[in-house]
Parts: sequence; structure tokens; C-alpha cells
Amino acid sequence: MSKEIIQTIDAPAPIGPYSQAVKTGNLLFVSGQIAIVPATGELAIANIQEETIQVMKNLKAVLLEAGMDFTHIVKTTIFLSDMSLFTAVNEIYAGYFGGGFPARETLAVKGLPKNVNVEISVIAAH
Repeated sequence: MSKEIIQTIDAPAPIGPYSQAVKTGNLLFVSGQIAIVPATGELAIANIQEETIQVMKNLKAVLLEAGMDFTHIVKTTIFLSDMSLFTAVNEIYAGYFGGGFPARETLAVKGLPKNVNVEISVIAAH
């Protein structure tokens, strides 16, 4: 099975040895996105709402580069710095889907890259 590396300047460049996404067959595996603004490299972390919106924008950019959108997502993983952020993140996250939500798990973790509060990865299918 072949794999295609997906890369776009409209999402943050990887901050380690990984790809923004890898497409194999009809599946797209998008690496965890944090709230880095691609144009500046700065973090959008004034509040959890702004942070979550930037994460979702970054995911959207990678999906679009692969010829997909949020309707193609079948699975998400959300990492939070604290479960007290769950409701606020959920409200923003839900607005990007028109129902028919993907499967998901949400975990609180000890730390995230660049000390952000939310990181989201997705699997999409075409």
C-alpha cells in the first residue's frame, strides 16, 4: 500500500520528526494540531475558545490540502491539559460538524507541546 505525505503552508510546520498528515488508500491520518498560527508561528492562546478555534482552522487546512473536509472525519482524539476545559472545547468543536459526529476520545494529559491546553488529531476517510 502506498502512502502520500500531505503538507500545506496553511497549517503549522511540524515541530518534530512527523508529517502534518499521511494519506494511504482512502484514509487520512492527521497529526495532532495545536494553536500555532501558520503565518506567524505564534500561539493563539488568549483563551481556550481562541485556542480551540485555531486548532480547528489548522485541521481544516490539512484536510483541504488532502481534498477533504470535516464531513470526512471518522475519528478524533482530543488531548486537554485539564478536563475542566472539556465543555468549552466541546462547544467550539461541535460547531465544525453538521451532526453525524465522528467517533472520539478525550483525554486529560500531564503536558502538551509548547504548554498549550488542547491538541486534536483526526482520521478521515474519502
